[in-house]
Amino acid sequence: MENRIDLHIHTNKSDGAFSPKEIVDKAVENGVTTIAIADHDTVEAYTQELYDYAKSKNVKIINAVEISSKSEKVGVHVLGYNIDVENKELKEKLFSLRNTRHEYLHEVAVKIEELGYKVNVKKLDKIDAVTKAHISRDIVGNPENKEILVKNFNHIPEMGDFIETIMNEGCPAYVEKKPITPAGAAELIRKAGGKVVLAHPVAYKYEDNLTDEEVMSIANDMHVDGIEANYIYIDRYNNRINEVEKWRRIAEKNNLMVTLGSDFHNIDGIRPVIGLLNEDIELTEKYIENILENLN
Repeated sequence: MENRIDLHIHTNKSDGAFSPKEIVDKAVENGVTTIAIADHDTVEAYTQELYDYAKSKNVKIINAVEISSKSEKVGVHVLGYNIDVENKELKEKLFSLRNTRHEYLHEVAVKIEELGYKVNVKKLDKIDAVTKAHISRDIVGNPENKEILVKNFNHIPEMGDFIETIMNEGCPAYVEKKPITPAGAAELIRKAGGKVVLAHPVAYKYEDNLTDEEVMSIANDMHVDGIEANYIYIDRYNNRINEVEKWRRIAEKNNLMVTLGSDFHNIDGIRPVIGLLNEDIELTEKYIENILENLN
């Protein structure tokens, strides 16, 4: 397929491993012609240098962001596409959300250290859009934590397993954040001229025990334009869960567009790579064209 896309990629401007330009290179390697960098609560990846570099590599860029919000029950990730990354209100609110992230870092570090783990707060505090993934990666990758990790997990866990066991709601190091609501995130995206998409609806079932109806209730409350139906979810045990067809049907039933994303952060041999290469998803040229048309 000539027209391959990936609309959910993270860079080192949030919790990804690669720079924006390196992401473009990896897209080229995988034959991906259109990408959207959807970093957590930041649009810092979008510079003229990136646009020029992508153009030189014949890669089209769609401006995007992934906003971390909180409903009454769960954390909800809201994707915004074709946003004006220079929108003043958007940038100010994202800056505020990032400050909240650093407050969270310091509060959660206290709880994690009380459990006996070492947290490199000074290093993590230098990360602009610091996330749970940054914190977890720092802990599981620290040799000083090897003994306690093996004691508590019987092995060195993946960062996702550590988050779901130690940091999420109901866990010993849970700290409630003070984020924006899903509806507030959707409104912010629309004010910046963007389309609103519920990120990875499949994840809320496996991470938060929500029913499909509860997930769609959240989506409807936000008046989303679409859902990220084309998404392969990797659970805490590294099981590969493909519910693409189901979420495509749900989107069609609710007259919503669909998007496609790998949620790429790094190359670990487990999670999908840029462009969802080698994943069991049927993607025709016409299907890809419809996704791009709906985003415009």
